[in-house]
Amino acid sequence: MAPYGLVAGVDEVGIGPLAGDVVACAVILDPNVPIDDLRDSKRLSEKARERLAAIIRSQALSWSLGSASVAEVDSLNVLVASHMAMQRAVAGLSVVPDTVLVDGNKTPDFGLPTQAIIKGDQRVAAISAASIVAKVTRDGQLIELAARFPGYGFERHKGYPTKHHMQALAELGPCAAHRRSFAPVQRAFNTGVAR
Repeated sequence: MAPYGLVAGVDEVGIGPLAGDVVACAVILDPNVPIDDLRDSKRLSEKARERLAAIIRSQALSWSLGSASVAEVDSLNVLVASHMAMQRAVAGLSVVPDTVLVDGNKTPDFGLPTQAIIKGDQRVAAISAASIVAKVTRDGQLIELAARFPGYGFERHKGYPTKHHMQALAELGPCAAHRRSFAPVQRAFNTGVAR
């Protein structure tokens, strides 16, 4: 067994976007069933992420998602909301890990031994797995938002402040999926027409 015992890897997606929830995932991989090609979700193609997410969900000992809503991001701030999403993900695991390893340099309190690992999504298989499932899940949510709020291009930029997104925000004003506490959205809300 690894020095950490049974490990839950935790990562989140969605701190930087102007719209949508923050989504976190916790994954406990089966040490007897290694999964090839795990790496940081940002270094994988969309097709590879989707293929790996399906394998992770079927072969992991346990996995769980947690999210923080746009309203929670706006009322708490995005860092606190992301930690809440991580706590919800770990609380939803069907197996209690010995250790929680979190991508980054800060961790919330899980009530379990926890360690932050910088670039953990590149260094720890369970964190890589969590990053992949979180990214595939959040991307799917933004594709659904694109159908509900056409014109913003959520299916393309996934809520990140791309040139196209900023232009749509200026022309259309914010929609209900936008984070009002983020400065570009506040500016558009004050000058545009909210939907």
